Amino acid sequence: MNERCCDVLVIGAGAGGLATAITAKKHGLDVLVIEKDDCFGGTTAFSGGVLWVPGNIHGKAQGAGDSREKALTYLRNETGACFDEAGVEAFLRYGPEMVEYFERETAVKFVPTLYPDYHPEVGGGLDIGRSILAAPYDIRGLGADMARLRPPLKTITFIGMMFNSSNADLKHFFNVTRSLTSFAYVTRRLLTHLKELALYRRGTQVTSGNALAARLVRSALDLGIPILTGTPARQLLSEGGRVTGALASEGGRELRINARRGVVLACGGFSHDLQRLKQAYPHVRRGGEHFSPVPAGNSGDGARMAESLGARVEIRLQAPAAWMPVSKVPMGGGRYTAFPHLLDRYKPGVIGVLRSGRRFTNESDSYHDVGAALIDACTGETETAMWLVCDRRTLGKYGLGYAKPAPMPQGSLLRNGYLFKGRTLAELAARTGIDAQGLEQTVRQYNLGAVKGEDRQFGRGTTTFNRYLADPAHQPNPCVAPIGEGPYYAVKVIMGDLGTFDGIRTSVVGEVLGADQRAIAGLYAVGNDRASIMGGNYPGAGITLGPIMTFGYITGRHLAGVDQGLDDAGAAQEVA
Repeated sequence: MNERCCDVLVIGAGAGGLATAITAKKHGLDVLVIEKDDCFGGTTAFSGGVLWVPGNIHGKAQGAGDSREKALTYLRNETGACFDEAGVEAFLRYGPEMVEYFERETAVKFVPTLYPDYHPEVGGGLDIGRSILAAPYDIRGLGADMARLRPPLKTITFIGMMFNSSNADLKHFFNVTRSLTSFAYVTRRLLTHLKELALYRRGTQVTSGNALAARLVRSALDLGIPILTGTPARQLLSEGGRVTGALASEGGRELRINARRGVVLACGGFSHDLQRLKQAYPHVRRGGEHFSPVPAGNSGDGARMAESLGARVEIRLQAPAAWMPVSKVPMGGGRYTAFPHLLDRYKPGVIGVLRSGRRFTNESDSYHDVGAALIDACTGETETAMWLVCDRRTLGKYGLGYAKPAPMPQGSLLRNGYLFKGRTLAELAARTGIDAQGLEQTVRQYNLGAVKGEDRQFGRGTTTFNRYLADPAHQPNPCVAPIGEGPYYAVKVIMGDLGTFDGIRTSVVGEVLGADQRAIAGLYAVGNDRASIMGGNYPGAGITLGPIMTFGYITGRHLAGVDQGLDDAGAAQEVA
């Protein structure tokens, strides 16, 4: 058996684990990071790389008009009965500080976005300023470790090229056939990417969550923090009621790691723990399918290890995960990859219907809200699914799911069953299993208002967030256009998630709590292993990564002996 010693052992190399490791190391501790997968970056590397941090320095520069009181009001309204006063107070205090600290002390950099809060009409909500984005990064800066960075999710790239989560970047790709400026922009991006593929066999100019993961890894390596990939933790070690380290596997051999200060669980949550999903997800309990785009390694290891020492991992939220509607893209050989429906639902001329052919929600609401509405709409049914439907013109202009806009061909997606086509709505319904009469009636009713830019049933396009990811060139409503002449197209959409909200119960500083609500000495949890402060809601772009990095920063400081007075009671008193 091999043996290593450190002050702090971090299990997991996503944003939560790396933020904790970097902070602890910067405050003088000896830190070791181990990662189950052969690559680092976790779910972060697949994500949009957006952080929701009220009061951040970039929002202030935008003149967002944010304040602690507004943010507190918004979160109180959003989380309702699940409002976590101590956790929210700590987040609002330390979030802006975390952003400035990482930008000042590490390779992590952010840029502002124009994202509105997801519910800007709710008290305390804002139209701009709270969501920031990881700045793009050239991963050649990782040197030989570039090969260990998790690639972006394949289905949301184009020949491996990443799109920035910024709406401005994406507009050029949608306008490539209608604007010389966009054509030149896209041409430059493509030529640069093809050169990178020829030289490095992958794109080196990364954006979004891949850029955030790469910047965090670069920062950790600059500090001399070892990151052992392909090294899964198997068991926590304890002595005298205190966690003292862990047993792991490294290269097929057992590795004993002794941690003097503590062990931090950052294993990514339980998105692929089927047993826990059956307990937590309502659509899975009733027999429905769930297909998560997050890494397969997020299988609940942290929760199981914590429970083995008496920790509390409760399923208490109505929405225990960040819901993401996805479609299953056939990759050959019976394999499928998830396509997250992040953009198409907002575009004019696209509607979502149930098997009955009826619409059930505002398709331009956030992915989490649409997912929650779909789960509710399919109550009492085995299958939880919807179909996104559009006409030929809309498909050519915006694409639909994994099907790209014109001039990209669609033949292979029609043949492999991903994309459905019908000359008439009735024919499309027959091929998808949708009720034909219901679909035809829905389109007729929808078109009555859509020709005037109105969604008379669900008010689509009436909020700044609805309009943000739509088509501003389409007026009078950038989210609404009638379903025109055929042929018609559809993609089947089922439920996935971007990560779990329920998780290990902790103190504000991340100490894992036992059944008696007392801290288990030496054991901490961060990232999606830790229960979210958002109460099962999704208030804005980046509400996962913003708190994840903030509480990683708080936990790292606590491990180093900074802010020892910050606890469940003291947080509220100190911030108020």
